[in-house]
Amino acid sequence: MDKGQGPLTTCVVTGAAGFVGSHLCERLLSLGHTVVGVDNFFSGRPENLKTFASHPRFFFHERSVTETGLLTALKDQHGPVFAVFHLAAIVSVPYSLERPEETFLVNTQATLLLLEEAEVLGVRNFVFAGSAAEYGDRDRMPLTEADANEETRWLSPYGEAKYRASVAVASRRGSLCGVSLRCFNIYGPRQDPSSPYSGVISRFVNMAVAQRPLTIFGDGLQTRDFVFVSDVVDAYCLAGLRDDKDDIKRTSGVFNVGSGRATSIVNLARLICRLTHRPESITFGPERPGDIRHSTANIEAITRVLQWKPRIGLKDGLTRTIQWMRGSG
Repeated sequence: MDKGQGPLTTCVVTGAAGFVGSHLCERLLSLGHTVVGVDNFFSGRPENLKTFASHPRFFFHERSVTETGLLTALKDQHGPVFAVFHLAAIVSVPYSLERPEETFLVNTQATLLLLEEAEVLGVRNFVFAGSAAEYGDRDRMPLTEADANEETRWLSPYGEAKYRASVAVASRRGSLCGVSLRCFNIYGPRQDPSSPYSGVISRFVNMAVAQRPLTIFGDGLQTRDFVFVSDVVDAYCLAGLRDDKDDIKRTSGVFNVGSGRATSIVNLARLICRLTHRPESITFGPERPGDIRHSTANIEAITRVLQWKPRIGLKDGLTRTIQWMRGSG
């Protein structure tokens, strides 16, 4: 991925110790940028930083995105910031159902304050981690960006909070370019299967490698759009490293990030069993509240505007994830 790299810059990554955030930090450093990472370890893990923690162009701050004047303090210490990649969030749907006010504080209000501060400080690009949960219980597939709107029936405070923030980010006009990436189901190495915030693939792979039955919540016929973490990082870089000289026009907006393909949970479980060379062993539990029944992305917009497309197929991505899980056990 070389398009959209732009000049070497200083980038702030919130949620730097998270699954996706740590991969993004690693990529930005490999491209030659300076990275200022922020995380309060609410769901991020210190071990996710270990491969680049001592890098001379990486600077880490254990702080919360709800702190007033966060970006100003970082700029005072590290100089002008070109891009903010805002990935820090409450990422659990069940947690948001239990604590809706906290979810809106972190996922919406903190984002709005960071966005305003970034504009004042002259930040050029602000990229927000949106979510497929913003679409609520829409039945029509694949989902286009316009399918999330004020008439959406969200299934959780998490989905609505992400939507409110996405709309604010994408509405930016002028010197600050705001992009929300509505990522669908991200998976890959470094996703913690023991975390309550982990995705279904990391849990299934962990169960399969440990020779345990794969547990499906619901009937298994629900579908998801799975996208590999390196493809997601490609999208972040294309959105956040653009400047006025790029052939990719800097424009604010919301973009889906997914594979564009639907995979049922039961078929996913069967594929993982085959790839781990084990007999098919699947159990079923009660459906979880707040879970979306079907979710598939239309990725025409991001392909057209940012020239992004996924490069890692599901079988290849699962194989890489299985190899990582076996090596980290």
